[in-house]
Amino acid sequence: MPVTHEVTNQVPLLAEYDVAADPALLEGLERAGAGWAVAEVHALGRLAGSEQAQEWGRLVNENEPVLRTHDRVGNRIDEVEFHPYWHELMDVAVSYGLHAAPWRDPRPGAHAARAAKMYVWGQVDAGHTCPISMTYAAVPALRFNPELSARYEPLLAATEYDFGLREPSSKRGLIAGMSMTEKQGGSDVRANTTTARPLGDGSYVIVGHKWFTSAPMSDMFLTLAQAPGGLSCFLLPRVLPDGSRNGIRLQRLKDKLGNRSNASSEIEYDDAIGWLVGEEGRGVRTIIEMVNNTRLDCAVGSAAGMRYGAVRAIHHARHRRAFGANLVDQPLMGNVLADLVVESEAATTVGMRLASATDRPEDEQEQAFRRLGLAVTKYWVCKRGPSHAVEALECLGGNGYVEESGMPRLYREAPLMSIWEGSGNVAALDALRAMAKQPESVAAYFTEVEQASGADARLDDAVGRLRKELSDLSDIEYRARRLVESMALVLQGSLLVRHGTPAVADAFCASRLGGDWGVAFGTLPSGVDTRAIVSRAEV
Repeated sequence: MPVTHEVTNQVPLLAEYDVAADPALLEGLERAGAGWAVAEVHALGRLAGSEQAQEWGRLVNENEPVLRTHDRVGNRIDEVEFHPYWHELMDVAVSYGLHAAPWRDPRPGAHAARAAKMYVWGQVDAGHTCPISMTYAAVPALRFNPELSARYEPLLAATEYDFGLREPSSKRGLIAGMSMTEKQGGSDVRANTTTARPLGDGSYVIVGHKWFTSAPMSDMFLTLAQAPGGLSCFLLPRVLPDGSRNGIRLQRLKDKLGNRSNASSEIEYDDAIGWLVGEEGRGVRTIIEMVNNTRLDCAVGSAAGMRYGAVRAIHHARHRRAFGANLVDQPLMGNVLADLVVESEAATTVGMRLASATDRPEDEQEQAFRRLGLAVTKYWVCKRGPSHAVEALECLGGNGYVEESGMPRLYREAPLMSIWEGSGNVAALDALRAMAKQPESVAAYFTEVEQASGADARLDDAVGRLRKELSDLSDIEYRARRLVESMALVLQGSLLVRHGTPAVADAFCASRLGGDWGVAFGTLPSGVDTRAIVSRAEV
């Protein structure tokens, strides 16, 4: 076939770069007292930016997990088959401690260091970070049963990924999952109908169904069931101590919008055996810290997606010419790209601040701030992810709409973080609940944001408006989204004014707080230093 044309004006592959070369991330890591982790974060970043790792991420999403309920002769096996590269991704995540390092080595800054690694490695593939996040969140919940914790925590925190269906104590490392929601209740877990009957030896027989059980190949699950004393939390291993399989039946895998590399399933507990974690009737209390830890990962995961999209949009604009100039040098595209970077850095900065608060469990002020800060941040940052993804995709034009660009995968993935661990309304109402039940969290929040008092008039005005909103309790549930949005923006603005680069902080305050902004991205006001902002995401 003759050559008909020469290919020009196409963008080179973005590969062999350091994903961790991210100023907002590294600055947040240092502020959190985790400078000791910078070298390891960079090592993981170089691996994440390699062509090999990007190929792992592509192939695990194009070759989805397959449920095998029975073997070839009809025996029930309830196994999920994964592409081999899934195990490569998991092995890297576990070896770098993304699943449990702060519980194994709780040095100052450990949670911030782990959050930074999640942010970096999650840009390769978001799906496998789900079981990684659940393992991280399961450890503190399991401590409500000291006997179970002593038996399994060392293996949950081990840095070896040991896939396979075997009795947990015989393995070199364990992965934990969660199985909470049911068909009739969703986020209203108190509507659960799964039952737990005590056997008298400390174990319970569990019978019921679960509507979403992510990562069903995990070694053990924390689940909620109705015990004689009320809704309670239980640990269910897939293989029992005597080596027999537990009665956990995989019914089907969910056919999801995104997160395709990860298996999510519907399961039945068919006389499954479980052990109580915490007290009977205190199941929600037992899992609340677990939920807070996974909410932190939701915010960090959304920030990672924003960074991924902004970097690729800028890379495309630097190498693509239109109308006689590189796209990146055209004023309107500069406005769009800068706006994407501002949103990205605001999300990264608040995520690292909340990870830092997680590192101070003994500080009541920090924990009060974290309780409310997590709720408002989970609502807003995760809500912004999808609109950010579609704008980043559009920067690539038609090239962004094809699978080879990687942007459609980002777009499909983006809504998940806003849904997981409570969709928008749940997160907004949880913020109201935190303020009502723990008024000290409101004081802690304002102590945090007012550290920037006097530094920017637009921020000061926004804080004043927020105080006025909070003083009016009429129809507050109806106004919850608007109120929580304002709280999230004020928190981000305060952090950027104190710690961000001046160009980013000015653009954020002018647009998000000062109201000099349109509805779509790319509507920053005149006078913003877009070139300085865009340079923050050039690789």
